[in-house]
Amino acid sequence: MNDRLTYLFRPRSIAIIGASNDQRKRGYQAVQSLLHDRYEGKIYPINPKEQSILGITAAGNIQDVEDQIDLALIATPAKSVPAVLRDCGKKDVKGAIILAVGFGEAGTHGKKLEEEVVSIARENHIRIVGPNTSGMFNTHHKMNLTGIRDIRTGSMAILSQSGNMALSLITEINAKSNVGFSAYVGVGNEADIQFHEYLSYFKDDPTTNIIVMFVDGMKDGRKFLQIAKETVEKKPIVLLRSGRSEKGRQAARSHTGALAGLSAVSRTAFKRVGIITIDRSDELFPAAEALAHLPPLRRNRVAVLSDGGGHSALAADALSDYRLSISDLSEQTRAKLKQVLSDSHTIENPLDLAGASDSNPAVFADCAEVILSDPEIHALMIVGLFGGYHIRFSESLKAIEEETAHRLGKLMKELKKPVVVHSLYASYRPPPLEILKEYSIPVHESIDITAKCLSVLEEYGDHLNYSHMKTDFVIRSEGKTLSAVREIFQRAATEKRKSLLETEAREALRLHGIPVTEFELAATGEDAVAAARKIGYPVVLKIVSPDIVHKTDVGGVLLNIKNDDAVRDGFDLLIGRARRHNQRAKIKGVLVTPMMPEGVDIVVGVVRDPQFGPVIMVGLGGIMVEVVRDVSFRVIPLVQFSAEQMVEDIHSKAIFDGVRGRPPSDKKAIHDLLMQVSKFVEAYIDTIAELDLNPVVVYEKGLSVIDARMFLK
Repeated sequence: MNDRLTYLFRPRSIAIIGASNDQRKRGYQAVQSLLHDRYEGKIYPINPKEQSILGITAAGNIQDVEDQIDLALIATPAKSVPAVLRDCGKKDVKGAIILAVGFGEAGTHGKKLEEEVVSIARENHIRIVGPNTSGMFNTHHKMNLTGIRDIRTGSMAILSQSGNMALSLITEINAKSNVGFSAYVGVGNEADIQFHEYLSYFKDDPTTNIIVMFVDGMKDGRKFLQIAKETVEKKPIVLLRSGRSEKGRQAARSHTGALAGLSAVSRTAFKRVGIITIDRSDELFPAAEALAHLPPLRRNRVAVLSDGGGHSALAADALSDYRLSISDLSEQTRAKLKQVLSDSHTIENPLDLAGASDSNPAVFADCAEVILSDPEIHALMIVGLFGGYHIRFSESLKAIEEETAHRLGKLMKELKKPVVVHSLYASYRPPPLEILKEYSIPVHESIDITAKCLSVLEEYGDHLNYSHMKTDFVIRSEGKTLSAVREIFQRAATEKRKSLLETEAREALRLHGIPVTEFELAATGEDAVAAARKIGYPVVLKIVSPDIVHKTDVGGVLLNIKNDDAVRDGFDLLIGRARRHNQRAKIKGVLVTPMMPEGVDIVVGVVRDPQFGPVIMVGLGGIMVEVVRDVSFRVIPLVQFSAEQMVEDIHSKAIFDGVRGRPPSDKKAIHDLLMQVSKFVEAYIDTIAELDLNPVVVYEKGLSVIDARMFLK
């Protein structure tokens, strides 16, 4: 565990720089919170204008304090922070929390100020939380520097770039659940300490069993993924992200200065390491509560108990939406349920208890005991009126409902299978439902949210079950490069080109066994004819110039050329068009390549994501790729399962199975190409910025790369 971060989470002494007697200011609230929570370390208010704060003698400057100080909370304006940090450095302060805004999120001046603050901190070996942070707390150390009151002690840690989102989660959990918190950090701008470092701390923190995150964007997504991969083997991570829409991305930038919010890559990247990603704010608390209290769902067969057909149908739909299986009940289980219910009752899953439960809610526990004892049933969802029968029908049912709630709780603990409950009366908080919560059974008034609880348990259990997503995010390129390819890159660098000629890109790929179509570079019309005869008609002609990247935009591609005369004419036509487009263009010649038969066009590309580094993409290709946008991403390096899953993630994947009389496409060839491209980029990770193979034509057997573009760093 990082010693410097230990000083942040478990400081022996805290200085509040900017402490105040004004109750509206954070400098007052911090001192008050420490006193309220009975912090056991030493508190040093710092303010040259105050004699004391809340009965504690104030010092004029941190250097006036004789004792060692582990942590400083800086509650002063942004412009004063550099000088304050220098004073902290002279005092050998280990960590500093900077509350002020006006740094990296506030434009050019703020970025320069943030850079200065980081430089001072590093010179003095001070670790910084923030700036633009809402503070932090550690309930087990009785340290609260957030101003949030009455935080329940427990095992849930929160990492958030939004103080309001943290407050929302804490408030909702306090009102609806018995979950408690171990620690919280307002990450802020990540000027010094970044997400992956906090995550590493919580990974090894014995008081933390689950980590909940709200993220606008992060500075080093690849390191975060590596730490997250290790963390989820010990404890779940739930992440709510913003920046999925353009307006959301704009808000994310203005909030923390994040590069672009979380990109399209993030969901698949997070899923690959086992992070449970949440898109809706109203799902964060239910998901976090379920994962905090209930065992992972290692298999996905669910039973439903209801007291009405409408609720049964909606529950079945919701579970199906989350790809959870509503299994048929075994003959043995059906027979046992017949003994519990009347002979006239239809025994199926979902099991509708209407008629039986109205007068005897205990039937829920009777049936739950039978169903949960079935080894082929792995979780139970109860929907309907439970908890409110004594309100809806008769007060005399209250004691029965309470006893039933106790029985359900004990069953879940004994059989170690998740139970979740939907109730129309959840917002009333009647005693039977409060008893369920005491047993850590989630209770919600939305059927969809209740189903979501089981969905996240299944997603986490699935990750723990299988190894296909467990891979390093470290790129290792030793011994994989070829000197001939390096020479191509060097030639482009010498000519001060950031993009390779298509012939160069093709050659680099060909040398690594990637199936590009045959090609020749022709300097004259007769050279082009000779190349066409060698390759075989019909052919395609393409202009080759470092000054013309998008050839189709200037008419630089001619298709289906069938004879020598057409090749000569085509050569002259392409040269003429290029000259008219750009008289100064350096024309290397004309590329001659075969006219390939039709197949399914796909695109395979590599880009550098600002947060996760090099990522690989596959989708439907051709000239409409930017319009259709039916693509799938993964972070490089790729593993075989991920290559296969990328193809399955394409919404129009049915086209690969053959449509309208076309034969099926060779999906294995696509998987192989993705793996080849991933390894190719790994080998030249220090050189390649982007790669675009579009189109790649996929056939019933094999595929061919028809066009290739490559950009260098």
